Amino acid sequence: MEKVEEKKLLEKAHKPGKDAMKLHPFYKGKIEVIPKCRIKNFDDFGIWYTPGVAEPCRDIQKNPIKVYDHTNKWNTIAVVSDGTRVLGLGDIGPEAGLPVMEGKSLLFKYLGGIDAHPICLDTKNPEEIIQAVKWLKPSYGGINLEDIASPKCFDILDRLRKEMDIPVWHDDQQGTATIVTAGAINALKLVGKNLNTALVTMIGTGAANIAIARVLIAAGIKQQNIIMVDSKGILNSSRKDLEKNKKINHVKWEMALKSNAENRTGSIKDAFKNADICIAASKPGPGTIKKEWIKTMSDDSIVFATANPIPEIWPWEAEDAGVKIFATGRSDFPNQINNSLGFPGIFRGTLDVRAETITDEMCIAAAYELAKTAEDAGLTETSIVPTMDNWEVFPREAAAVGMKAISQGIARVKPSRQELYDNSMQIIKKARDQTQLMMEHGFIKDGI
Repeated sequence: MEKVEEKKLLEKAHKPGKDAMKLHPFYKGKIEVIPKCRIKNFDDFGIWYTPGVAEPCRDIQKNPIKVYDHTNKWNTIAVVSDGTRVLGLGDIGPEAGLPVMEGKSLLFKYLGGIDAHPICLDTKNPEEIIQAVKWLKPSYGGINLEDIASPKCFDILDRLRKEMDIPVWHDDQQGTATIVTAGAINALKLVGKNLNTALVTMIGTGAANIAIARVLIAAGIKQQNIIMVDSKGILNSSRKDLEKNKKINHVKWEMALKSNAENRTGSIKDAFKNADICIAASKPGPGTIKKEWIKTMSDDSIVFATANPIPEIWPWEAEDAGVKIFATGRSDFPNQINNSLGFPGIFRGTLDVRAETITDEMCIAAAYELAKTAEDAGLTETSIVPTMDNWEVFPREAAAVGMKAISQGIARVKPSRQELYDNSMQIIKKARDQTQLMMEHGFIKDGI
């Protein structure tokens, strides 16, 4: 690639960050609370507040499930983080993580019609995080855990899923796993390979890749065909360091025991040989993955370099190395493998049936619906998953997730698939139309 062309691509890649430094202080935040009920005159406050509000309070006291009818709990979630694993920035603290949680809340609203509140906790203690989330339960219909460091994120999620009767999920685990699975389904289909025979190299053993592996296995990838790499090399049953720390990170040790059937050893470069697909969720690049390593992969190789803000290898470098299908987590490159395609629709469907939890099966249902949506639009090497501007994907996903929850017996209400789709479409369209209307009338200014 010519140096001039590479310079232009790099400038384009860094532009979102430069614009963010102008627009974040201009808007001073990305979300706010606005009324959703009528306010014709001040007499209406007698309905919405005292004395009228006492009646719905009494109704809820007699029958707590009525809280979903009298309040916005049915459509409200908390985006909870301790700021210990924010994007590719690491442990930057709860205040520095707040812009990300606000951004997540914005995406929940615009893409899923869901009212999401950013909650950044001033603690790193897993027990305190668990207790804080439990204390939030009366006000929220669901909890989205976000950017919590591994390995504590696994136990926090597992505990809260067991101990709470509202859906709790960790987007860095389940959300990332959903969209990567969708992309893998279509990418392998395009190159004529199968899920159940593909050799998969996974770079990184944090929350994202561990969860991706779990969902991929549930979708049909064979665990013994996964070769996973951490900072010390390939995971295998001979890794004494992993065995020594198995109580601290039991999930990683279990993966070392059950994956990598050929017991391959060595460093990151050794994991690429003959791999059909590489899924990287590791240290931001460039240079985390080398071109010469990719050249040792099988023909028609597939690489998902999902680190943010910079992928483990630039797309043009991967293309030079012979990659057939390449994806990143960025919106400014083709094939964005991004959680934003998953969590709005998945939570929409979950909330619409008042599901008690979000299962792996619900995530797989969402992944196949995402894959089918992209296939309906026409699969190409640069279009293996839908884009966020194809907003029909979110109600389709919501309907698939809701129906799976109903079939698993964890839904409190049971609408039909068409009812789920129509309801989701209406709610999401309203959120988008409201935003456009506020822009047209100057309540949201254009920025600088």
